[in-house]
Amino acid sequence: MLLIFGVMYFVMIRPQMKQQKELAQMQSKLKKNDEVVTNGGLHGTVVNLKDSVVTLRIDDNVRMDVDRNCVGRLVKEG
Repeated sequence: MLLIFGVMYFVMIRPQMKQQKELAQMQSKLKKNDEVVTNGGLHGTVVNLKDSVVTLRIDDNVRMDVDRNCVGRLVKEG
């Protein structure tokens, strides 16, 4: 039983924790002009950063405020 738990930890839990840590680190290091994709699939460029809110430019005259935790991945750095 202990062996099964050990295998499950190294195969499933540890990689997921590592991935969550990398995502949180990326979200904390966002800066202006970074191109990002939100968890909802919106592509945009970071225009403004506040504590927990990121303003994205989606199109020429379209700006959207999203929670920093909603940024799913970084496409291109500024």
